[in-house]
Amino acid sequence: MPEEPVDAPADRQQLWHGRFGSGPAAELVEFTESLSYDQRLIFDDISCSRAHVRGLRRGALLDDDELARILGALDMVEAEYRSSSLAPIASDEDVHTLIERRVTELAGDAGAKLHTGRSRNDQVATAFRRYVKRELITVAVRVLDLVEVLAARADEAGTGEDAVYLPGYTHLQQAQPVLLAHHLMAHCWALLRDVDRLVDCRRRLDVSPLGAGALAGSSLPLDPDGTAADMGFAARFENSLDATSDRDFVAESLFVLTMIGLHLSRMGEEIVLWSSEEFGFARLDDAYATGSSMLPQKKNPDIAELARGKTGRLIGDLTGFLATLKSLPLAYNRDLQEDKEPLFDALDTVRLGLGAMAGLVRTLEFRTDRMRAAADSPYAAATDLAEFLVRNGMPFRESHAIVGALVRDSLDDGAPLVQLVLAEPRLGPDAAHLLEPGVSVRQRTTPGGAGPAAVAVQRGRLGEAIRRARTRLPGGGG
Repeated sequence: MPEEPVDAPADRQQLWHGRFGSGPAAELVEFTESLSYDQRLIFDDISCSRAHVRGLRRGALLDDDELARILGALDMVEAEYRSSSLAPIASDEDVHTLIERRVTELAGDAGAKLHTGRSRNDQVATAFRRYVKRELITVAVRVLDLVEVLAARADEAGTGEDAVYLPGYTHLQQAQPVLLAHHLMAHCWALLRDVDRLVDCRRRLDVSPLGAGALAGSSLPLDPDGTAADMGFAARFENSLDATSDRDFVAESLFVLTMIGLHLSRMGEEIVLWSSEEFGFARLDDAYATGSSMLPQKKNPDIAELARGKTGRLIGDLTGFLATLKSLPLAYNRDLQEDKEPLFDALDTVRLGLGAMAGLVRTLEFRTDRMRAAADSPYAAATDLAEFLVRNGMPFRESHAIVGALVRDSLDDGAPLVQLVLAEPRLGPDAAHLLEPGVSVRQRTTPGGAGPAAVAVQRGRLGEAIRRARTRLPGGGG
């Protein structure tokens, strides 16, 4: 038997200490530990360990007594952690070694068999996949909650002839009037695509790596199919090298979360603009705004601004992890320990952002009078004038030039556009009617467009899309 390293007391012995003649340097331990952040995987690791030892029993690698003792010890570890009475020691590099060390203390020789047929490589990947699989659904539920807040605000704004409308923008310049409901539902459709991506990402990661070992499987009679089913995975791995090194699911999850952040950022930017005095389209609720330490009159849209700002952080999480992956050879490399912190950060950031944005939108006061007044600019109906001429047989490029010249003359000379339209024989009173308040938005009749009839149809289709998205989530997303 090799001698115990003189500088490695029992509470500092790593699982791999037998190969080494001395204990690890303090700098190595400090630089490589992950227990400080991977403890959030503890319940998933315990669940995976239960499935693993039941698989060992099916392979006759444990007897009934050993199985019962290990399962009882795992139950005790879970209870101790929930009660905050489980204290890590110096040799607990990560949550997985913490569990195994404590199980061995509780179950004795039987506990020492917990790691039979298993490497931390497949163990970590399995627990992490199980965690992400669940958390993506948590995010999807919050996305749908925000969608329903937006849809409810769209209902308040209306889809009938008296519905609220505001200017639509391109290049942040007023373009054409649109219903407020149409604008709000545009964000709904973007967020529903996020839900689709979350569900699709979850489907691809729903594979158990347990049984792949360090990289090549095992000579022991393991049961990867049975343990996969026991843990609730849809399938087990097909290639052990791929199973332990695959972090596509982390990169893909980070991308989907970043897309959600981008959509929140766009909403936040609009709320920042709309709540400014210059726009004046919205007022912030006191509970979802902050003040200034110096300027008494201020009410600041901090949630909206941080939705913008934190998206840069999400992009950093994604790009940083992609850089980590780009040159790794098969199979496992310690670089992959860097998979958890960016994903934990992204999940936390997006979860909080979705909840905060839902509250902000739910309580936002829309200043519909300011919206309508801004949208009633006669210049916003310029396209309707051009299309009036098109309906009378004129090529669009010619009608575009005629109306553009009228707009230029009105702006240069200060003459009301309506007077110029009335004086233009190819336009006249019928065309001038298009410049009256509220008329232009009703001209948008294209399916999916911004007019009342089309928006009413869209609202029904959105409701059905929300219901379909809920049914794709486990438990109906409730």
